[in-house]
Amino acid sequence: MLQGPYGSLDRDRPLIRLQFTGFAVGTVLLPLTGLIGCLFIALVYHYEDATYTHCHVSNYLPSISAAISRVPERYIWRCCIGLHSAPRYLVSAAYFSFYRSRFAKRLPELLLSGLVLLCSLAENTGLLLLTYVSSTETYSVHKNGFIVFIASSLLHMLFTCRLWQVIRRHYVNPEEMTSYRWKLRLFLFNVSCCAAAAYFFRRHNKFCESGVYTLFALFEYLVVFSNMAFHMTAFWDFGSKEVLVATPPEDKRY
Repeated sequence: MLQGPYGSLDRDRPLIRLQFTGFAVGTVLLPLTGLIGCLFIALVYHYEDATYTHCHVSNYLPSISAAISRVPERYIWRCCIGLHSAPRYLVSAAYFSFYRSRFAKRLPELLLSGLVLLCSLAENTGLLLLTYVSSTETYSVHKNGFIVFIASSLLHMLFTCRLWQVIRRHYVNPEEMTSYRWKLRLFLFNVSCCAAAAYFFRRHNKFCESGVYTLFALFEYLVVFSNMAFHMTAFWDFGSKEVLVATPPEDKRY
């Protein structure tokens, strides 16, 4: 559960109590370190296989799908994403609760908050799908998981920026202003990188030019890193909150 500064801790016996800032950093570090580790191993130990292209042209960087599809990269990535997924679902619920309290009397924003929740859940589910079904196992399932992840991620960021634009108009909190500005910047950067990655992927498949797939892979990395940074803005949104796991006192009865 998320606990604010005015929560009644005397009613519960805390088992685990973390500042949300540390919780957010740890959640984002799991996929970040997992991805960097997989890319490093793929480049050092599986370079030829990881940078192979269907048209046999020069390529210098593996795509993320190629970097996480071999052993031991596959297990490192699955472990990191598996540990990261449960906190992500919790953060989705926390944001929905936050938006409901802010927009209790504004129906359009309440409906948009529900869409943000659905997109967030779909994004995390798509990430799990493309993670646990690698491109070398069932390509169509991996591809569809990737499409769900990217589409829901972009919609989630777009709707979130709209909600925070409304928050900016009605609240004067420096941390919330900082959060909104970074959300907007990261969303625009993410969209630009998605467009660039799609362009280079299409160009590679059409013309098979040397180095083009490397540019696709580079922009794919930037898409994922900017997505992680966008979620990291929760650092400002819930800075005064805590994550609390507690058990009720023995005299409680339900």
